[in-house]
Amino acid sequence: MEGSSATKRAHGLTREALRDGFVHELVARSGIDLPVLSDEERRASLKATLAAQPVPGDVWLFGYGSLIWNPAFHYVERRPVLIRGWHRQFCLSTPIGRGTPENPGLVLGLDCGGSCRGVAFRVARSEAEAELELVWRREMVMGSYIPRWVKLHGPDLPEGTYGIAFTINHAAPNYVRPASEADTARVVATACGALGSCQDYLFDTIHGLKGFGIHDRHLNRIADLVREHRS
Repeated sequence: MEGSSATKRAHGLTREALRDGFVHELVARSGIDLPVLSDEERRASLKATLAAQPVPGDVWLFGYGSLIWNPAFHYVERRPVLIRGWHRQFCLSTPIGRGTPENPGLVLGLDCGGSCRGVAFRVARSEAEAELELVWRREMVMGSYIPRWVKLHGPDLPEGTYGIAFTINHAAPNYVRPASEADTARVVATACGALGSCQDYLFDTIHGLKGFGIHDRHLNRIADLVREHRS
């Protein structure tokens, strides 16, 4: 697929980069006055989330975007699942990772309503705190997401299986209300930042979903519009 992870692009968000504070460095180098969670706030968020686990045991994490094709954390298994009450949406503006202050990009969040098919990763409970610390360093930088436990639905999952999902924080300064698919495609087609282009992010996500037999019609329509914009 054109512009997909089938080209095996190297991704900047590696385990080592996350461990060494690469995302926070990106924010610091941007020169933008952005609200950033302190190490203490980030650790407290992770600790509180794990303490609220509905059922003791291994920890499931729900991926709906870049976590699918570049998890950068260790897991025991992964499988396609469905969650209800949330849908995948380009609703988070990014002036550094996939855009610039002059031309901010858009990345995905889970917004209220509908349902979403994605990939659930099972992390061994003994390793959960260390592995999820990397995920928190990646996702919980500016408080743009609210981690919460959501019910996972899948043919081989026991009833009552829950996983952590990063849902969008409507109070975050970089939350944007969903725009038309055409407007979203214009941003995705033109924005590029330190982590690469928005269109690569889009195509990688589509390709990652297809690897699990998941076809997102909304993303596919945006992809078609991005191709038209480039032609």
